[in-house]
Amino acid sequence: MTMQKIPATVITGFLGAGKTTLIRNLLANAGGRRIALIVNEFGDVGVDGEILKGCGAEACREEDVIELANGCICCTVADDFIPTMKKLIDRPDPPQHIVIETSGLALPQPLVRAFNWPEIKPRVTVDGVITVVDAKALAEGRFADDEEALAAQRLADPTLDHENPIEELFEDQLNCADLVIVNKTDLLAAGEQDAVTAALKQKLRAGTGMIAARHGAVSVAALLGAGAAAEDDMANRLSHHEMEGEEQHDHDDFVSFVVALGPQGDKAALLNRIGNAIASHGVLRLKGFAEIAGAPARLLVQAVGPRLDSYFDRPWRQDEPRGTALVVIGEKHMDRAAITQLLRG
Repeated sequence: MTMQKIPATVITGFLGAGKTTLIRNLLANAGGRRIALIVNEFGDVGVDGEILKGCGAEACREEDVIELANGCICCTVADDFIPTMKKLIDRPDPPQHIVIETSGLALPQPLVRAFNWPEIKPRVTVDGVITVVDAKALAEGRFADDEEALAAQRLADPTLDHENPIEELFEDQLNCADLVIVNKTDLLAAGEQDAVTAALKQKLRAGTGMIAARHGAVSVAALLGAGAAAEDDMANRLSHHEMEGEEQHDHDDFVSFVVALGPQGDKAALLNRIGNAIASHGVLRLKGFAEIAGAPARLLVQAVGPRLDSYFDRPWRQDEPRGTALVVIGEKHMDRAAITQLLRG
């Protein structure tokens, strides 16, 4: 008798595209499925895992949310991902579906390829790879070089390396996708959605689906049950590194650090400092939790490029340390000391 494989869905996408929000909506509408989550973050503070653990959905038990915080999942497959998967599928009551949220800086290709490992392949299959896209960021050109500026740089110094690590990573995440979620369309101006959709179609493999979404709200039926068996189709999902004959993807182009602060007396002042730091130093992503004096709940801070959101997500627990910790992610040249100083005020 052949054992039915457990389906796994890989959710990828660049920093701040809305992957965690998409998963929260999925869990809230899981229809009784037992879903296990593997959450990987590029940073020392697990913000996304904490958000999902507090989602309150029946399908979101804390023991089913597993955080991998030892670096990008695509580079730690053997050390972190494979042992984690084995523990999940060896449970007496294994999950009916596994959802994996990659870091925004991860290549999905090495992760999907790992499902061909002998310990995993007979028991789990990649149901589908979903790439979430920040439609507003794409409309603003944040994934592509300014061609006029690039041409000027080449004229001034032809020896400069003009590769754009952001654009390359974005294309790799798209090339692995079975379904692309064009998220945050509510932020687009009239006519921008058509332009964004047309630009994306030029980058997608034939047969890749595309769905427009607001706030990550997508039908579970569209997300789960694709039956793609992506691990058997790697030849059509190659990354730039693989096409160029390189064996390993590295993250030397990006850095992450945590700024720890004490209780904040004024929420508006904190958000103003965060906004100034992002605007002054081109921070790609900032997220974390803040303690606001007099507030019984923690403040969740999420910033993607110039867009900054915050809300009190849940009361502080009695057994957890309070404080403010902000994860800052950007390209390697950003000024860590100056950003830290601005955030501390």
